[in-house]
Formats: sequence, C-alpha cells, structure tokens
Amino acid sequence: MSQKFSLYGDLTVDENIEFFAEIHNVKDYEDRRNQLLEFTRLSSFRDRLADKLSGGMKQKLALACSLIHKPKILFLDEPTTGVDPVSRRDFWKILAELQKDGLTIIMTTPYLDEAERCNRVAMMNKGEIIACNKPEEIKKEISRIVFEVVCTPARKAYSLIKNQQKYEVHLFGDRISLLLENELELEQKIKPLLEHESIEIHDLRRVTPSLENVFMHLITNAN
Repeated sequence: MSQKFSLYGDLTVDENIEFFAEIHNVKDYEDRRNQLLEFTRLSSFRDRLADKLSGGMKQKLALACSLIHKPKILFLDEPTTGVDPVSRRDFWKILAELQKDGLTIIMTTPYLDEAERCNRVAMMNKGEIIACNKPEEIKKEISRIVFEVVCTPARKAYSLIKNQQKYEVHLFGDRISLLLENELELEQKIKPLLEHESIEIHDLRRVTPSLENVFMHLITNAN
C-alpha cells in the first residue's frame, strides 16, 4: 500500500475492491469484500466514487484492496501522512486488529508516536539505520534525565538554554525537552537562568523518554 493514493478515482469503493480481487485471482470475494467494508467502516460508502472520499477514507479503501487476497505480510508506506487525527486513530485501530489475527505489518512513518506502537523499530537518518530494537530498549539509549518545560515565551527560553552549549535541548511546539545529567542542574542552573530573564514557567516535570527524544539525541550526538 503506497503513500500516494493510487486507486481508480472513477470507480466506486465496491468496484475498486472487485478489481483488485480479480487481478489477484480471488474467487467468490463478495463475503470477503463485505467483511472488509464493515471492518473499515466503509459499508455505507460502497457506491461512492473513490475520488469523492476523504483522505482518511481513501486510505481505508486502499487498505481494503490490499487485504482482499488475505496476504501474510503487509507493507505500508507512510499510510497516515496527511490524514486527519480521527481517521489516523481509526486506521491504527484497524492495524491493531489485523496484528491480532497474525498479519505481519511492516511500515514506514515520520510520526514517532506511531512508532511507539510497533513491536520493533528501526530509526533512520540520512539513509542509515541508527537504532534498531524494541521501542522500550531503544529508549534506554538515553543515559540522561529528560525534563519537559512549559514556559512563556518558549522560543526565548529555548534560545537561552541552547546558548549555554552544555545542554541538549529541543523545542516541540510550546514545550521544551531538556536532557540533563542530574536534577541538580535543573535547580541550580536552568531555573535561575530562566527566572533571571523573566521567563514564566508554567510546568516543569521529569518525563519518560520518548522515541522522539531518543531520535533527536542520537542525531545531535552523531553530528
């Protein structure tokens, strides 16, 4: 299943699945098609042209077409890129059910929160694998404490901390992720620095490292 929608826009949902069933030599596919439409919640849209579907529904249709011949392994190329949050969540529910049925799924994704759901993850940077293991094992590659700081103005605080050069810091939206060797640095260095510059701290807490933390840590220290 490719990242780019590549089904036939002038065919209906039913017709697209029928086409893929026939090219895979699937006979008596009607029950299987009905099952997949129900599974992907597309039953009420079976007569709609593929071009008239939303982005999330197009991805579900592409998935149904990929499953019509009951494959043992499924390759997905960034299946949720450009999909709205609700459809993205529904798509992952579908993948979880497929995995329970024993289907092997190999996928690429730019979203590391999605990678957290996988059994095994390979992180890539500039075409090279920089980490490959179970998500919980990859997270152990950070030997530092991770703190999340919510403050105003966040960008100014980020620049102040980054200019210290000693600290590894990343800005994610309105939140700052800070990697420290110990908590004393937070109380003795970081907080006084922000308070001196009139940065208002709304929340400051220690958090469990995420795959995003690990990825940024690995590529930062590789340069």
